[in-house]
Amino acid sequence: MFHPKESSMTSTAPRTPQDPPAEPAAGPAVALTGVHKTYGATRAVDGVSLTVARGEFFGLLGPNGAGKTTLVEIMEGQRRADSGTVAVLGESPWPRNTALLPRLGVQTQSSAFFVRLTAREHLVTMAALYRCDAAAAERALASVGLTEQGDTRVDDLSGGQRQRLAIASALVHDPELIFLDEPTAALDPQARRSLWKVLRDLKGAGRTIVYTTHHLDEAEALCDRVAIMVEGRVAALDSPGRLIAASSPTTRLLVPADRLTPDQARAIPGVDRVTEEGGSIVLETLASGRVLAAVDEIAGLQGVQTRTASLEDVYLALTGTGAPQP
Repeated sequence: MFHPKESSMTSTAPRTPQDPPAEPAAGPAVALTGVHKTYGATRAVDGVSLTVARGEFFGLLGPNGAGKTTLVEIMEGQRRADSGTVAVLGESPWPRNTALLPRLGVQTQSSAFFVRLTAREHLVTMAALYRCDAAAAERALASVGLTEQGDTRVDDLSGGQRQRLAIASALVHDPELIFLDEPTAALDPQARRSLWKVLRDLKGAGRTIVYTTHHLDEAEALCDRVAIMVEGRVAALDSPGRLIAASSPTTRLLVPADRLTPDQARAIPGVDRVTEEGGSIVLETLASGRVLAAVDEIAGLQGVQTRTASLEDVYLALTGTGAPQP
């Protein structure tokens, strides 16, 4: 069982190729130390300390009200922390740091568009605001796979295409640090998977990204590291793989209920827990090989499913809530 303490899930294992890159001489992209923010009696952010490496795809997860939005707004310079230190690209974002703003790209769920313009015209306008030329708009269109839709009016784009355009708007001035706020929210599964490629391409290009999402499978697939926030604090911080490995090595075997009874399952050596789920008998075990062999002898393996822990299991254990709803 997890205990929501900031240091409880911080790994000290040796660096592997899957770890975020070592910090260059310029230092981290984001460094927070003891950051607090209170609204009345509510501690929205309660002593958060973390760093985001340059070139890292960093995920910020947690239930609604956990403090994610407030923390990101503090990083972006939209809110002032009550206490603690905040450094973004080596500078303080507050008071509103106009020298820092051009180095940041921000995509929000409520991104505004010039809806009567085409996608290309919208980005040319955005580029001009940052004193960039039209070529920057073309590069941004291409980076999110919207070149063919460049002459389509913004209000005629699909939801997924608008999300891509929102990301392109955040990229048009080639920022050093990008904030993405639930970029796949409200998309259908096909559009969401399509946008994954855009996010993977950004990651592959070495962009530094701070990213919030309610899609845990997405965070597991894309993020170098994730921080899971609970009641304003960081309850866990590490790579998805290490968090999953530290959570529990338990394997769940799902056996069709017409092939195995609960009593038969409980009698198998190595089975720690037996439950019923839908039309399956679920066996939880730390010795999956031995238990699978026993199931094979009793009922055969046809229709048997094996499930190992996921980032969602880590999240549920830490937050004590259901899976987050997009």
